[in-house]
Amino acid sequence: MDTKELSAKVGACPAEAGQDVSKYGISARNITEKGYCRENLVPRHAPQDGPAGEADACERSAIGRALGILGDRWVLLILECAFLLRIRTFAGWRDELGISESVLAARLKELVRHGIFTPAAYRDGRTRYEYRLTGAGLRLWSFLVAIHGWERDWADRPGLLTLIHDTCGHEARPYLVCGACREPMSARDTSTERGPQVSIARIGLPRHHRRTLRGDDRTDYLGYCPHSMEILGDRWSTAVLAAALLGVKRFVDFQHELGIAPSVLATRLKLFVDLGVLAADSCRLYRLTDKGLAFFEVFAFLADWAQRELPAPEHTGLIITHGPCGARLHPVLLCRACDGELGRDEIHFEVSR
Repeated sequence: MDTKELSAKVGACPAEAGQDVSKYGISARNITEKGYCRENLVPRHAPQDGPAGEADACERSAIGRALGILGDRWVLLILECAFLLRIRTFAGWRDELGISESVLAARLKELVRHGIFTPAAYRDGRTRYEYRLTGAGLRLWSFLVAIHGWERDWADRPGLLTLIHDTCGHEARPYLVCGACREPMSARDTSTERGPQVSIARIGLPRHHRRTLRGDDRTDYLGYCPHSMEILGDRWSTAVLAAALLGVKRFVDFQHELGIAPSVLATRLKLFVDLGVLAADSCRLYRLTDKGLAFFEVFAFLADWAQRELPAPEHTGLIITHGPCGARLHPVLLCRACDGELGRDEIHFEVSR
């Protein structure tokens, strides 16, 4: 089977985030009984936050909003297909992922609403729509590459895709450095200061859809990262790990900070212990293992993207500081082969199909 090189460059003509997409109206004759357009499947009656939900969402930190948007298995798979396979159409995602039309329509609706995708009309006998990554969507590339890197280093995942740095021609095996001093950066040499109105309990946005049961989950998707999906593919899991990265260790403190039911918390903590992300000691303290601490690289890019791209009220941010140089968080990925900085247009995954 031939190997195709698929560039990480996606969406040659990204639309500006926040573009008014109301002009992409859908004809009533193209709406299914369930309220979805047959071709571009933008939900006709998309779930809304409601008055209380909207007010609550407006008070959340940017990082909390990002965890709510990206902490979903289907959303991550949709984004991976957009970057790896340059999929832009509803039918493309449906056929590649085997996802139901209603679930796919709901996820695309959310991604458009949050400025990650924008619909664009094109003609194929009749008017259809494709979904292009916006500027904000394209800037998620480093977050997805960080997920791939963590999975490569810490999970037993045979057949994981190889990331190539085009500048030097070698496998990149990226590592995290501080953008200010260019020295390696990890959870151990950073400190976090919460804004006065930040509460970990407000990290997870309410979900408007049910998560697929784990027993029915496929694991043979292109570029699939199973351990990362266990952490990021569920809103409570992302909230628990975020709390752990911010220093929470005791069961009662997780419960107090997150407002999570004891049974749900116990299930998530057991999952992380089984994955080797947390370790429980004799005092019932849940401490991050080296594997768990290494996930800081993923969290760093998520936090950086969120605070650059998502609006949030004052005093709800997290200030992450690199201790050795005192600079605020500015994560950068370097190539382990040549120590050069990785850019979205300078890398590609080798994909055999």
